[in-house]
Amino acid sequence: MENIVEIFGSMVFNESVMRERLPREVFHAVKRTIELGAPMERAVADVVANAMKEWAVGLGATHFTHWFGPMTGITAEKHDSFVTPAGDGRVIMAFSGKSLVRGESDASSFPSGGLRCTFEARGYTIWDATSYAFIKDKTLYIPTAFCSYGGEALDKKTPLLRSMQALNKQALRILRLFGNDARSVVPMAGPEQEYFLIDKEVYLRRPDLISCGRTLFGARPPKGQELNDHYFGSLKPRVAAFMQDLDLELWKLGVSAATKHKEAAPSQYELVIHYTTTNIACDHNQITMDLMKSIAARHGLVCLLHEKPFSGVNGSGKHNNWSLATDKGENLLKPGKTPRENVQFLLFLTATIAAVDIYQDLIRVSAASAGNDHRLGGHEAPPAIVSVYLGEELTEILEGASASAPRTALQVGVATLPQFPKDSTDRNRTSPFAFTGNKFEFRMLGSSFSLSGFNTVLNTAVAEMLSNFADELEVRSQRSDLAFVAEELIRKTFAAHRRIIFSGNNYSPEWEQEAESRGLSNLRDTPAALGNYLSEQNVELFEKYGVFTRAELQARHEILLERYYKTLQIEGYTMAEIVRKSILPAVLAYQNHLATLIAKKQNLALDLNCSPETQLLRQISDDCAMLAHRLNTLEECLGEAKAGLRDAMERLREIVDRLEQVCSVEVWPMPCYGELLHSV
Repeated sequence: MENIVEIFGSMVFNESVMRERLPREVFHAVKRTIELGAPMERAVADVVANAMKEWAVGLGATHFTHWFGPMTGITAEKHDSFVTPAGDGRVIMAFSGKSLVRGESDASSFPSGGLRCTFEARGYTIWDATSYAFIKDKTLYIPTAFCSYGGEALDKKTPLLRSMQALNKQALRILRLFGNDARSVVPMAGPEQEYFLIDKEVYLRRPDLISCGRTLFGARPPKGQELNDHYFGSLKPRVAAFMQDLDLELWKLGVSAATKHKEAAPSQYELVIHYTTTNIACDHNQITMDLMKSIAARHGLVCLLHEKPFSGVNGSGKHNNWSLATDKGENLLKPGKTPRENVQFLLFLTATIAAVDIYQDLIRVSAASAGNDHRLGGHEAPPAIVSVYLGEELTEILEGASASAPRTALQVGVATLPQFPKDSTDRNRTSPFAFTGNKFEFRMLGSSFSLSGFNTVLNTAVAEMLSNFADELEVRSQRSDLAFVAEELIRKTFAAHRRIIFSGNNYSPEWEQEAESRGLSNLRDTPAALGNYLSEQNVELFEKYGVFTRAELQARHEILLERYYKTLQIEGYTMAEIVRKSILPAVLAYQNHLATLIAKKQNLALDLNCSPETQLLRQISDDCAMLAHRLNTLEECLGEAKAGLRDAMERLREIVDRLEQVCSVEVWPMPCYGELLHSV
């Protein structure tokens, strides 16, 4: 049995390791960089690099890599050896401060949205000292930012760090007014990662899963999630073994894997990671997704991170829990025992509400992708309409009610069960952005998403609201009581943004109508969402706080749009290939089998009843003709890049799924949903 306390973080160059291996003055210099954003001198970097190399080599590392997150949505790495020729036929293990601080990569080979061209290829990876280095597969991984020769952000980390810097500055302005001497404010995040596990052998017989990450065809199985018997169920040995290995590897890398369980759909699971600084949480989630895939392979499994791998059952999301904390450990979104009297808390709460309302289109963009379009709006996924759930108590407080009801004990009618006070609010599983006691939970993100995009948007939008608050409070509080001015500002702001608050069923048709009457946006798919991305309001926000330049925003808009349409095209070409090379031949073969059977029965001259075979043959023949027609329509849309591609794909799937239900399992060329969903 592994000693969890001893192995946790054992492969991380964390604060404990640095305190042990770095000279005192160097250690404190690094701490100032991490906690206060102070620049690091080259001499300090040289000492850190040598200590980091000695530590890594001692644990078996032979290479190092600058690990970064380009705008592909996944991570990238180029491995360099510590081995350096000594000049006499021998080698030494060397690693300099220069190698630690910066590296080079071909920036034109990654999606750049026009920021880099083939003849302008230089890009730099820059050490992010606020996220600890770690060892994986005998390689020292150094978290880095990635930028172009001209300084443009080519990754997801750089804008996130910029947004955290902006939020810290504006939040401290508010805290200073209340006499709070905190030195820094950091956004905190904790992801809840959903995923599917299926048997690898079954996976390899599904070309759509291999090429697209989701099933493009598949009729409804006799049993899906109708009985709700999978959620929180006991783990099968094979899955339990995978989860144990995953926990162990994550703990070694300092990732606080906390909760694991079966989700609602068959073969679906969830992993929850403890709260930490947003930048580190984003890195940890990328590590988690990577390890999920590699460790699943060890167990003969495949981990699916697509947002909707199977039609008719839950898709997979990633819930992003978000709050604000000071360097003293104070949670600025914790109401306390008397939230009505906690003006500071209500200011930060109201600023967040206003930010989500004003920049709801950006919030929606942060969850936009071709995969997530299949998920949003059903099966426990929130709809495309952005709204905020607060619960009754906080809503009443912000609306100016005289008093909040005291918390009562939970009564279940069994004397032997312990009593405890109920939470002040219920939970709303359909809300996109819900306050859950001392944090907000954003539930729109897709399973495969990086956390960086949403957190960059929210951090920047909240920084803008806090800046506006600070501007007003700094002036008016000189003439009036701060608490009075702040309470007036809270009431005024909440009244102006009350429309974004909704506590009911977000799935109901009535809410869609009401949201429209409130003036809330309903950006149903990715193209609609991206249409608002480059509005002047959004460009001005990001440029004001130095999070994105206009050129960087335009590049990201182009990348997102291109990725969306390329995803559709890949899916369309995959559908066409599967139908033409596998499904159509299988259906024709089955028709031949039926026709031969009918002919044989008729040739026996025994007056046998052929109506079942004849009726089935007629049905399949008609559907086969329709299949060929819809296949041709799809291929025309692909060749001419027509706007009707999605509709053509859906219509082709409809006929294929119908044929699957009537064709013999012996001739059907792919595993069906029943086998896929219950393969593990």
